[in-house]
Amino acid sequence: MELRPYQQAAKDAIFANWASGILKTLLVLPTGTGKTVVFAKVAEDCVRAGDRVLILAHRSELLDQAADKLHKSTGLRCAVEKADKTCKGTWYRVVVGSVQTLMREKRLADFSEDYFKTIIIDEAHHCLSDSYQRVLAHFPEAKVLGVTATPDRGDMRNLGQFFESLAYEYTLPKAIREGYLSPIKALTIPLQIDMSSVGIQSGDFKAGDIGTALDPYLEGIATEMEKYCIDKKTVVFLPLVKTSQKFRDILNDHGFAAAEVNGESKDRMQILEDFEKGKYNVLCNSMLLTEGWDCPAVDCIVVLRPTKIRSLYCQMVGRGTRLASGKDHLLLLDFLWHTERHELCHPASLICENEEVAKKMTENLEKEAGCPVDLEEAEKQASEDVVAQREEALAKQLSEMKRRKGKLVDPLQFEMSIQAEDLSGYVPSFGWEMAPPSEKQKATLEKLGIMPDEIDNAGKAAKLLDRLDKRRIEGLTTPKQIRYLESRGFQHVGTWQFDTARKLIDRIAANGWHIPMDITPQTYQPEET
Repeated sequence: MELRPYQQAAKDAIFANWASGILKTLLVLPTGTGKTVVFAKVAEDCVRAGDRVLILAHRSELLDQAADKLHKSTGLRCAVEKADKTCKGTWYRVVVGSVQTLMREKRLADFSEDYFKTIIIDEAHHCLSDSYQRVLAHFPEAKVLGVTATPDRGDMRNLGQFFESLAYEYTLPKAIREGYLSPIKALTIPLQIDMSSVGIQSGDFKAGDIGTALDPYLEGIATEMEKYCIDKKTVVFLPLVKTSQKFRDILNDHGFAAAEVNGESKDRMQILEDFEKGKYNVLCNSMLLTEGWDCPAVDCIVVLRPTKIRSLYCQMVGRGTRLASGKDHLLLLDFLWHTERHELCHPASLICENEEVAKKMTENLEKEAGCPVDLEEAEKQASEDVVAQREEALAKQLSEMKRRKGKLVDPLQFEMSIQAEDLSGYVPSFGWEMAPPSEKQKATLEKLGIMPDEIDNAGKAAKLLDRLDKRRIEGLTTPKQIRYLESRGFQHVGTWQFDTARKLIDRIAANGWHIPMDITPQTYQPEET
C-alpha cells in the first residue's frame, strides 16, 4: 500500500524524532485520514529493524481494526494480548494489546522491561489514565508513538506532560482542501435549547443533566430535521441510552427510518449493517460510535450531546467526514445552546486554531441560522473580521505609542504587520514552552527590535526568534523598520522587502524627516523589485 504524501511525511517525522533521541512523540491526524495505516507502516519498519511492537488500545473494536489494517497494508499478522489470549510463545513481532488486560500486575510481570522496543497508542488522548501509565512505566526504554485525532488545547497541554514532542500534525482544513476528506457545511438550527441548569462533572457537561434539559426539545428538533435531513444518511449523538431510544421513536413518528444502538444492543452488528445497506436512514446512539466505527456514506451529523471537549466533538463529526461516491459534503447540524458557559464546542471548534476567530465564526453562523454555510468560507470570513477588529484596536494602540520615544516594536504589532496568525494565536503545549523566556531570549529579542516584556513564555520567544531569523535570510523588513514606518501611517510594512523599506526611510530622511508630498502613507503600495 502506497502512502499518501502527508502519511509519508508523518512517518518520516516520527522516525526523525526517535532518531534525535526523543522517545515519546505524538501524531495528530483527523478522523478519516488513515492514522491506522500510518502506524501500521511505522510498525512494519520497526519490525524490520528487529523491534517487537506493542499496539495498545482500550476497546476491542480498535484492536481488531489495528490488526486488520496491519495485515492489509503490510502483510504482517499479529498476536493478541487480551483476556485469556496471550502473545507469549508466538512468533509474531507485533502484538495488539488491551490496556485493561496488560495493566494487571500479574500480566505485566510476564514481560521483561525490554520485551517491547516500540509502543504505539491508538486514541492517545486516553493515555494519561492510570491504566495506560502503569503499562508504559513497565517498558521505560521503549520508543512511544501516540496517535490521536485533532485534540483540543487542553488535551495538548495535558499530553505534553507525557509526550516530549508533536512529530506531525495534519489539519482538518488541509485534508479537505487536498481532497482527502469531505467538505463540511454547518447549519445552525434556530431552536434555542436551555442548558443553564446543566452541571459539570469530570470537566464536561453531565450526561444526565443534558438528557433532562434536552427532553422538552426532542419533538421540535425532529420537526427541524424533517426540513434538512429526510433524504440524508444521518447519525445522531445523544447523552443517554434512554434519550437515544426515545428520540428514535420520535423520529420514526416524523417519517424517518430510524434505529438505535447502544452498548447492550444484542443485535448491534446487524443494525449497523442494515444502516449501511440503507434499511435505516438515521442511527441514534449514546456516544457508542465515537471511535472504531466507519460508514463513509454518512452525510449528516446531529450532535445532541453538547460537550466542552474538542477531541470528543471532532470524533463525533468525524463519523461523517470520509469521502463516498455521490457525497459532495457533510451537513453538520448545530443548535443555539443557551448556556452561561462559553466553552461549548461548535462547528468552529473543528477548524479554528485561534479562540478569537472561533468565537467570531460562531457569532456569524448564528446570524445565518437556517442557511448551510461552508466551514472554510465561514472561517475565512471570521478571520477577516477578527483581523479588522485587531487592526482597529492596533490603530488606537499605535496612536498612543507615537507619544512614546521607545524604539522597540510591540510583539502584537509585529505579528499583525507580518500577518502571522500562527504567532498571534500561539498557545504553548509542552513543558519547556510554558516556562518564562530566558534572559538570553529577552536580550536577543530586544537587540532585534522586539519589546520582550509582552512575551510571557519561552515557546513564544523561540517562535519569534526563529521567524526573525528566517525573515533576515529572506530579506524582509526588520522590526525597527516596521516600527518607524507604521508609526508614520504606512500599512503592513512587515510584508515588504528590507531594501524597499530602507530606500523609503532614506528618502524621508533626505526630506528632513517629512513624508514626501507625493506619498500618502495609508494607501502607499511599495514597488517590490
